[in-house]
Amino acid sequence: VQLQASGGGLVQAGTSLRVSCAASGRNFSRHTAAWFRQAPGKEREFVAGISWSGTSTRYADSVKDRFTISRDNAKNTVYLQMNSLKPEDTAVYYCAADPAALMVMTFRPSAINYWGKGTQVTVSS
Repeated sequence: VQLQASGGGLVQAGTSLRVSCAASGRNFSRHTAAWFRQAPGKEREFVAGISWSGTSTRYADSVKDRFTISRDNAKNTVYLQMNSLKPEDTAVYYCAADPAALMVMTFRPSAINYWGKGTQVTVSS
């Protein structure tokens, strides 16, 4: 599975942005998918994850009620809708996919098999 994130940019605080992750390869629709982010000088952190069917989702507390993860398996694409953006959301956002369960991806990112190159999201105050 190959992943390509896109849609990042420079936005003002309080506005919205949607990033996308296009996947290629076999069986992506059977993979759990997730978004992680890494800000300068900080460790990579889990942002949101979604099961292969789309019926289960998880969010970091810092983005709950502001971000929404979704997927369109017919298009092999995962989305992260980010609303009410804050300067502390500034980071490089990475998409990831793995056959593992959502809980595994959330707490064991080192075990994730597939990562895309990141897309920069910068939120100005």
